Amino acid sequence: MKTFWIRTVSAVVYVLLFLGSMFSGVLLGNEKVGMLIFGAFLLFVTIGCSFEFFRMVRLQGACPSELLGYFYAILTLLLVMFVPLMGLKGFSVTLTAYTLFPAIFALSVILQLWHHSEQPFRDAAYTLIPLLYIALPLSLMMAVMSSHGAMVLFLLVALVWVNDSGAYIGGSLFGRHKMWERHSPGKTWEGTVFGVAVSILLAVCIGPLVTNIGWYHWFVLGVICSVVDTLGDLVESMLKRSVSVKDSGNIMPGHGGFLDRFDSLLIIMPFAYAYLTLVV
Repeated sequence: MKTFWIRTVSAVVYVLLFLGSMFSGVLLGNEKVGMLIFGAFLLFVTIGCSFEFFRMVRLQGACPSELLGYFYAILTLLLVMFVPLMGLKGFSVTLTAYTLFPAIFALSVILQLWHHSEQPFRDAAYTLIPLLYIALPLSLMMAVMSSHGAMVLFLLVALVWVNDSGAYIGGSLFGRHKMWERHSPGKTWEGTVFGVAVSILLAVCIGPLVTNIGWYHWFVLGVICSVVDTLGDLVESMLKRSVSVKDSGNIMPGHGGFLDRFDSLLIIMPFAYAYLTLVV
């Protein structure tokens, strides 16, 4: 019983912080202040996820340039956050940032000269992963909120939560066939299909009512969020199993760490943002 209440309180605090910062601009009546508050929350998450990632890869004997990795990740998030606030052209700024990637990787490799690493290019790659795997997807949440509003971003997040809950319920009730036992022994095909169906139903029924995006677009977004959500969860499970840890951290008692809570969103956001930007 005590464990149940710890998990419940932890989940409530997480949801309040997440949604409170996401809708802070609406609550305060100031969009720019809201962006700053949500950006501060995402900055906290970026640092937490990066810390957990570096901690896990160190268990493999890796030696990434951690300070440089934090710098890359934080700079990426701040860049995307201040583009809309300063009225800059997002595409030109992003293009300029991406042209720096070769130089960024070169600097990461050069620093390995002082680390005496047996696998310097592996460690240089690990240095960049928080930027690519964590900071960029989280910064795309800022971009979605800036261009489409907090409600669209909230529905994308809600589709992930509904898919996870639906998959758990469906798996508990009907689960018979293991989906990918090597990476996640608990996942079943029945639970996955149930979660996908519930997510698509929510997207098609609720999305058009609270946004100006048509039901057919929400159908596609429902498919993207539910299917990629499952794959994102498997990716993080693969990472944890490769270093023999159960949870990425313990920031949320009973729920694990930052990566445990944001693993699916990190994989989903590039796909959802691409669809919203190129198609909707």
